Amino acid sequence: MKLRQIDGETLKKMFIQGAYKLSKNREVVDSLNVFPVPDGDTGTNMFLTMESAVSEISKIKEPSISNIAKAIADGSLMGARGNSGVILSQIFRGFEKACKDKEVLSIKDFSTALKSASDVAYKAVMKPIEGTILTIIREVSKKALEITSKNLDFNEFFSEIIEYGEKILEKTPDMLNALKQAGVVDAGGKGLIFILKGFEEALNGEISEEEINTYSSKVQIKDEHDGVIEFGYCTEFIIKGNSSYLNELKNKIKNLGDSMLVVGDEDLIKVHIHTNNPGKVIEYGLEIGELINIKIDNMRYQHQNKVVANKDIKKTEEKKKYGIISVAMGEGLYNIFKDLNVDKVISGGQTMNPSTEDIVKAINEINADNIFILPNNSNIILAANQAKEITEKNVFVIPTKTIPQGITSLIQFDPSLSIKENFDNMMEALNNVKTVQITYSVRDSSFKDLKINKGDILGIADGEIISVGNSINSVADEALRKVINDEHEILTIYYGSEISEETANEFASKMEEIYPELDIEVYFGGQPLYYYIFSVE
Repeated sequence: MKLRQIDGETLKKMFIQGAYKLSKNREVVDSLNVFPVPDGDTGTNMFLTMESAVSEISKIKEPSISNIAKAIADGSLMGARGNSGVILSQIFRGFEKACKDKEVLSIKDFSTALKSASDVAYKAVMKPIEGTILTIIREVSKKALEITSKNLDFNEFFSEIIEYGEKILEKTPDMLNALKQAGVVDAGGKGLIFILKGFEEALNGEISEEEINTYSSKVQIKDEHDGVIEFGYCTEFIIKGNSSYLNELKNKIKNLGDSMLVVGDEDLIKVHIHTNNPGKVIEYGLEIGELINIKIDNMRYQHQNKVVANKDIKKTEEKKKYGIISVAMGEGLYNIFKDLNVDKVISGGQTMNPSTEDIVKAINEINADNIFILPNNSNIILAANQAKEITEKNVFVIPTKTIPQGITSLIQFDPSLSIKENFDNMMEALNNVKTVQITYSVRDSSFKDLKINKGDILGIADGEIISVGNSINSVADEALRKVINDEHEILTIYYGSEISEETANEFASKMEEIYPELDIEVYFGGQPLYYYIFSVE
């Protein structure tokens, strides 16, 4: 049967299947990160954004084109995470604009909606870059409008626009040099193609009604549980055992929860996961070796207590002139920001980008006339700006891309100054600090003249890989030598969850010998994935 019109129920199935398709392939999309570092999260961010949209449309009992499209736009807007998620939410917002008051969608209507999706997404980005998800949605919409004159049904229509979109995707490395150097296609564009393929599968009946309903119900249950928490127990421990079992352990526990982190050296493996079955995770750990530093926190209980506490605080809290929100991940960094009088520290950063809704909630919980937001990550700035547009409060986003930028800008904040003076001072401070981060490679790659093998230690300075090697301290030493010059006065070391205090202090002592003119400070950051974060001022 040739399908030439889409009704609300069909559109609902298409978006649910689009999310389902992306969920099955998000690791593929995550792996397309330009840098081979362990923070490739484009697929995860797009999926979580889609999941939020699905949770909204799953609540609609009598779907029409207009109310399904609106639910998709609203759900994705609040659930948007990372740059890719925010852009995807703007694509859906544009799609919704063209679906207002529609009972059904013809191929021409759908093509027009894709064009509107492209237009709105482009306008939402201050400096659109070609070779990204923006290019894919624009070219797909252009192709869609070109073929509306053909006598096609929807199945044929999707087949053509997806085939064309995949051809454009293969050309993205020619449009963006960073993709060519990394040897990958654009991750966001790949994610969008998976969503469109999900649409096509729903139209072709390639997935059973039962499977769609099961997935839809699962998303809805998550949404209704307590607002945000699907896996209730934050489970952490260290295994005294051979790290050759690391990948085997990852595979065993990856389906037991989310926010998984499994890293190690020759003798120790650090495990972190949010799960509903901590006992099972611990059992798998015991198969490898002795467990130490076991910690299990009930996050739902903590969340409920926090909500009650916040309500009590709001009753007595006087309105302030200023409030500050910062994003950080790691116990030490959390405490540092709180010590700097930050009102709300949102847990997040690499691999865990907070959603627009997370940021809006933090804004609403602060009783202040003016609120500054420090994203501290380039992949969170768009979500922060989107939250700013949604709320009615007076919000200012300082586009901090790193933790050191966030801390330096905070030091310049003075509650006695005017909004403009604080904003200007905090913005100016961003130029006075350099950030160096030490992490590891998750795949073979190359960057400029550097050959990178999976497992190599990487030194990254303000977004560029500048040193590669096998030793954490050696790579850190080399990276700092390339960054520090005679004008610098302060080196601050934030050591991560995988570095001991003793090791960090030993490295600091070495730096004091090399740079006797620098004031060197050492702080526990507790951040995952990044062994060190250095601030050079």
